[in-house]
Amino acid sequence: MPDKPGSRSSGFDRRAFIAGAAGSALIPITARAASEDARSPATQDPSLPVEVTLRVNGKDKRLSIDARTTVLDALREHLKLTGSKKGCDHGQCGACTVLIDDRRVVSCLTLALAAEGQEITTIEGLATDDRLHPMQQAFIDNDAFQCGYCTPGQIMSAIACVKEGHAGSDADIREYMSGNICRCAAYPNIVAAVKQAAPEIMKG
Repeated sequence: MPDKPGSRSSGFDRRAFIAGAAGSALIPITARAASEDARSPATQDPSLPVEVTLRVNGKDKRLSIDARTTVLDALREHLKLTGSKKGCDHGQCGACTVLIDDRRVVSCLTLALAAEGQEITTIEGLATDDRLHPMQQAFIDNDAFQCGYCTPGQIMSAIACVKEGHAGSDADIREYMSGNICRCAAYPNIVAAVKQAAPEIMKG
């Protein structure tokens, strides 16, 4: 009497079938990799450090880093610029926001190697001598922070928001600052700070 389909005694070993299929699928991949290795004998070990020069706040910084290092980790761990904060590490809270060539960027998702040759501006690079940047001063004047953890990213994003032309109304400011989360809910004060600083930033 033939075995019922799917029964253990049918002679069909599902695990062996999947393993065999996976193994056969890998044959062309491994063969291709072997041929590529033969063509390029000097393949670089990805775990080895790479040399990169980052221009941060107007100064060139030469670093030897893992190729997977983000801008945020390069700033905090290698350059000791700890103003940019590591919040979620998933690009969702905005605490790590910096400006790269005047564009706001979540630095926790941006590779340092990708930022080479571009101007990186952090919260530490805003003040001039003893004079605060207009947005920094506006955040103080309007009490636009409580715990302060998100504030550096908020300020960097707010500067970009103004320069992008999105500070014309409260609704625009809220919309274009929505990528920066304030867990203390100081949002009305942040909007007020952006509105205060906007004319001076656009004038300068």
